[in-house]
Amino acid sequence: MIHIDPRDGTPIYRQIIDQVKLMVMTGALAPGDQVEPVAALAAREGVNPMTVSKAYSALVEAGVLDRRRGIGLFVSAAVGRRTRDDRESLLDRELRSAAALLVQLGIDDAEAVRRLRTHMRALRAEEGSDHD
Repeated sequence: MIHIDPRDGTPIYRQIIDQVKLMVMTGALAPGDQVEPVAALAAREGVNPMTVSKAYSALVEAGVLDRRRGIGLFVSAAVGRRTRDDRESLLDRELRSAAALLVQLGIDDAEAVRRLRTHMRALRAEEGSDHD
């Protein structure tokens, strides 16, 4: 589900685009799934419907969503390979950023790996408790 953070400095339409792409990358939205209608998302999040429409149009233009006239917007069947590439790119970008910080702080490889494992275990435990 898309959630808009008005305190985030990122423009609202960009938050929508990024969240839809992330949901596709993680499998929360699969090819063929319908996305929340413009009016429903705008009303639920208290944003202008034109902002939601702008974000969805950008996702259609990027090939992430398909517009079915009179029915709605759906995750494109063709996103599979591109999604894997986007996922790899996102992972590499975030890891590079984290690695740069670790180097700046003088953290050695063993400590970095230990901390990463600790955070991953904690997040997985939180996910498990969310499903109970």
